[in-house]
Amino acid sequence: MDFVGKTILVTGASRGIGAAIAKAFAAEGAAVVVNYLQNQAAADATVADCEALGGVALALQADVTDRPAVDGLIQQTLDEFGKIDVLVNNAFRPYTFDPDARKMHWQLDWSDYQSQIDGAVKAAHSLAQAVLPSMLSCAEGSIINIATNLVARPAVPYHDYTTAKAALMGFARNLAMELGPLGVRVNTVAPGLVYPTDASRNTKEAVKDAIIAQTPLGRIATPEDITGPVLFLASDWSRFMTGQTLYVDGGMVMG
Repeated sequence: MDFVGKTILVTGASRGIGAAIAKAFAAEGAAVVVNYLQNQAAADATVADCEALGGVALALQADVTDRPAVDGLIQQTLDEFGKIDVLVNNAFRPYTFDPDARKMHWQLDWSDYQSQIDGAVKAAHSLAQAVLPSMLSCAEGSIINIATNLVARPAVPYHDYTTAKAALMGFARNLAMELGPLGVRVNTVAPGLVYPTDASRNTKEAVKDAIIAQTPLGRIATPEDITGPVLFLASDWSRFMTGQTLYVDGGMVMG
C-alpha cells in the first residue's frame, strides 16, 4: 500500500495498538500525527520509530473527550500538514480487563457507563465533526473506529466498556450512511484480546489459554495483527466498503 502524501491522525497512539497503527502507516510513507493524553515520552518514542521507518511524524497532546482540545488537535494537524486523509479513533478511557475484578451489573453506577461512552462515542463524535470540513473539501476521506469483538461475543461481561463500544459501532454505521454520498467512508475494526498492551498486561494465563482454546487460529493477537485491517480500510483497496465491521480475533467471532 502506498500512503505517500497522505496525512493520518491516530488517537491514543503513544503505545499499544495505536502506536503499532501509527508505525504501520509511517512504514508506507504517510505523515502521521501521534495523539496522546499524558505520556509524552512514549509518544516521542513512537514518533522516532515512525521516522526511522521512513514516515513523517508529529506528537500532539489532546484529551479527545474535550471538544476544545479536539478542535485544537485538528487545527494543529491542518496547520502542519494542510489536510487529514484518515482518522483512526483508537483512544479510549483507561480500562482493566480482569474477569475476577470486574464489576457485576448490579455493582455499576451510571457514571461507569458514562465514562466509557464519553471515551468512545463522545470522542468519535467530536473528532468526526472537527475533521469533516477538511475531508469534505476534498470529497474523500476514511474514518476508522477501533471497537471490540466483545460486542458480538461477550465472553466476559465487561458491561460498561462493551456497551460503549457497541454504541460506537452504531454511530459508525449511521455516519457511514450519511457521509457515503459525500465521499467519506466510515468503518470499524473489532479486535479480540490483544497482548501485550497496558489494558491487557494483567490478563491471567488461564484467561489467555481459554481464549486461545476458542480461537481457530490458535493464538492471541499482537498489536501488529490489527494494523493490516486498519491500513486496508484506509486504502483504495477498500474503496467500495463503508459501514463495515471487521472482526480481527483469529476467527473467534464469525459473521
